[in-house]
Amino acid sequence: MQDLTDQQLLRLYAGARSEPAFAELVRRHLDPVHSAAVRMVRDPHLAKDVAQGVFVALAQNARPLASRPILAGWLHRTARNIAAQTVRTEVRRRVREQEAASMNDSPAQISDNAWEQIAPQLDDVLDELDDPDRDVLLLRYFQRKSAREMGAALGITDEAAQKRLNRAVERLREGFARRGVTVGTGGLVVLLAANVVQSAPAGLAVAISTAAAGTSVAVTTVAAAKTMIMTTLQKTLIGAAFVAAAGTGILAVHQTVQLRKQMQALSAQQAPLAGQVNQLTRERDEALGQLAALREENRQLNRNSIELLKLRGEAERWRQTATGSDTKAPNPPATNKEMAAGAAVPDSIGQQLGAAVVRGDAGALDRLTGLAKAEQAQFFTNGAGLDNTARGELARQTFAPLQEAFKVIEAAAVKGSQPAMDAVVQALQIPELKGTDIQVVGTLAANGDEAALDVLLNYNKYGFLLADAVAALRGAAGNGNQKAVDALSAVARDSNDQPLWVMVASGLAGAAEAGNATAVDALTDMAGSPDRNVRNVVISGLQGAAARQNAKAIETLHTMGVR
Repeated sequence: MQDLTDQQLLRLYAGARSEPAFAELVRRHLDPVHSAAVRMVRDPHLAKDVAQGVFVALAQNARPLASRPILAGWLHRTARNIAAQTVRTEVRRRVREQEAASMNDSPAQISDNAWEQIAPQLDDVLDELDDPDRDVLLLRYFQRKSAREMGAALGITDEAAQKRLNRAVERLREGFARRGVTVGTGGLVVLLAANVVQSAPAGLAVAISTAAAGTSVAVTTVAAAKTMIMTTLQKTLIGAAFVAAAGTGILAVHQTVQLRKQMQALSAQQAPLAGQVNQLTRERDEALGQLAALREENRQLNRNSIELLKLRGEAERWRQTATGSDTKAPNPPATNKEMAAGAAVPDSIGQQLGAAVVRGDAGALDRLTGLAKAEQAQFFTNGAGLDNTARGELARQTFAPLQEAFKVIEAAAVKGSQPAMDAVVQALQIPELKGTDIQVVGTLAANGDEAALDVLLNYNKYGFLLADAVAALRGAAGNGNQKAVDALSAVARDSNDQPLWVMVASGLAGAAEAGNATAVDALTDMAGSPDRNVRNVVISGLQGAAARQNAKAIETLHTMGVR
């Protein structure tokens, strides 16, 4: 049964009423359904009833659901609907109960962390998403599927599934932001992976399978199912009503209070053990994630090596075409042994690819992406065990063709070439090209392109590191762009960003020399840095400002002991 898909299990249950098939469906989906129910109703007993109701509904709708590609989305929405009805019923019940007796039990302490802010609203925000976004989130975090498994379930590639997941996480984060809950994308991913699914109570799966598998579409059976899912709490209330009629209501209330106190004491004793179990579970999941990432990286390196061999052969054919030597036999492509030895790709290949992109040749940007992937694979292979100096020289040599390609694209973009500008925008969405492309964006921003400047000022939106954005903003700041100066000044005010201050100071120095007061203030703030390199750049910028008789620059230099 474990090898069958959800759809096959549903068809087997709908056609033959196979209890093992239904039990397997319950086993697969009980934990995420029960976890969602707990978040929605905030009561473990009611959550059991909600989970049971979901699987009763699944049994009744097995036949039409057999054609549904992703079952998790339907289960989550059904859980939300049943939970909403359960909560409304429970609220009315508690109002009546409070009228009968005052029971001031202290609620469980709510831990002060981000998950406690997210959990109550998670399922409502999920329900607001489109089906594709909701499905991929449910597959990844509720069912713990890998990128490959998500791709197989959705009928797309592993890479496309990962991209869809990234977009869905961002839209989920935006949904929380609209509700006043602020959380970063990375933090949200960690919280979802660690908390969204908890194990259902032992024995619940067996109880649900036994109860729900006997349902049918007949009205009489549906009525029996409704009777079956009558909560223990409801039965207790009915019994309490008869007891109250007999005059023993006070005793029942007292016993309930005592039982709740005993349950709270047991929960307090079990809390440390539960914390250890959760920690071990998170460590296991992290280890499995790292192992999967390493395996995927190894497969990617193998694919990139093959792609580089193809690019080398294609570049040779371009060279022959350009020199009019089509009829000559091309040089044989590099072998795997040559690749392992670090066979270099000529810089001219990058220049030719850049020119093809500028011309708007079909597939040129894809070939440039392939070159970048191959260069990364070669660098990681040949850079193992090298020191920082050797790795730096290897990086310069390995990525030279890609740098040459972007020099061609940059020169054309600065001149206003539309295909080049389009390529710059598209490259922002390609991980292998993004790091080199941001240098071109920085040049465009330095030349007054507002769209390029907006990309750098909103680096988080485009997936850049702050260090990349700071490096690219230096040109615009040096040319006196006030927005760029303000952005670098903000980094200068944050002591956590001190590793970036050399770049910040070099960007602000030109603006300070031109008399920009904001730049002078920022350099003054950095004057006390213990880093000698930072101080040297700060002194250089302030000396330029002092030459223009800037009083603050002169005063700061005097304080630093510089004449």
